[in-house]
This record gives sequence, structure tokens and C-alpha cells, in this order.
Amino acid sequence: MPRILSTAEVEAFRTRLCGAAERLFAEHGPDGVSIRQLADELGCSAMTPYRYFRDKDDILAAVRAAAFDRFADAMDAAERKPGDAAAKSRAVGEAYVRFALKEPQAYRLMFDVSQPDPDRFPDLVRASTRARRAISAHVEMLIAEGVLVGDPELIGYAFWAANHGLIMLHLANKLPRKPDLQTLRRATMQLLIQGARTAANTPVTDRNRLKHEEKS
Repeated sequence: MPRILSTAEVEAFRTRLCGAAERLFAEHGPDGVSIRQLADELGCSAMTPYRYFRDKDDILAAVRAAAFDRFADAMDAAERKPGDAAAKSRAVGEAYVRFALKEPQAYRLMFDVSQPDPDRFPDLVRASTRARRAISAHVEMLIAEGVLVGDPELIGYAFWAANHGLIMLHLANKLPRKPDLQTLRRATMQLLIQGARTAANTPVTDRNRLKHEEKS
């Protein structure tokens, strides 16, 4: 009969298992990894992981949730730094890129893998929602201070898409050496901000007309 493990022992094994899983999932893809391979990596029996997780999908969800939380932690810490909305926005963007470049395996798993039946993985839903919130929170501050005008969710998605696209091109070695990633990212952000500032300087009557034209 297996001995009863303490809470600390359970968490320690789960952490070790998720660390091994992250490496293997990144190297072989989720479909190329089995529970037996994970067990071999940890030097335990093939049945041991089932004491901690329901199945491989549950392990993958835990790996991704932990990565989303680390990602959100990095951006939340940047947002808490002193300064105005523009300074905080720059800090959040830099934190985003630092995380992706420091943990490329985790970053790919977070965004390149989707898991159906989200009700099965409430912690993954919580963590990914928290990360999306951290990505766009600085946009709300920019709008509140009058730097930008528009829908914070839509602008946030535009910033996110631009950052993510450049990072994935960089990780795939598809970007040139010059201009480098940071130069391209700064130029892209400046263009997006300039566009949003143009909206901020457009008279209200013109903005209403443009909204009407977009809907029609």
C-alpha cells in the first residue's frame, strides 16, 4: 500500500513532474510524450504520475497554468513600478518580451497549444485569464490618462498580436539580424500608439462618423 504523502511532498513531486513534462512537451510536442516517458524521466513507476494527475492532458494543463502564472507575475511586477501610464506600459511590454525570450519553451506551450473541454482544467482557465488581463491592463491606464482613445480590449489585442507575432518570428529565426527584434518591436509599438493617438486627437464628431462607417 503506498504511503500517505505530506502536502509538501505532493507539491514537490508535482513540481518535478511538471518541470520534466515542460521539457519533453517542448522537445516532442504533447502528442509525442507518454506517461511512461515522464515516469522514466523522474525514475518512478509508470503508475506514479496517476497519483497526482488524472492523465497526460491534466499534466499539460498544469504545466501551462504554471507558465501563465509566471508570465502574469512578470507583467504585474512591471506594472507596479513607479511612473506614469506610458512608463508602466513600456515596462509591461519589456517584461513580456523578457519572459518569452527567457522561457521560450513555456511561451510556446502557453500559446501554441490549445486544450478542449476547459471545464476540465479550471486552474488553466484562471491562469490564462489572469495573463490576458495583465497583457491589457496597461492599455486601460493609457486610456484613463488620455494618452489613447478607443476600446481597451481591442487596443490590447492589437498590442498583444503585434508582440506575439514578432516574438514567434524571432523564435523561429525568421527575423533578420538588423533590424533586430527590439528595434522592430519598438517601431511597431510606436506605429500602433501613433494610430491610437491620432484617434485621440480626432474630433468627437469625426470619431462618431468613423464608428458609424465601421459598423455599416
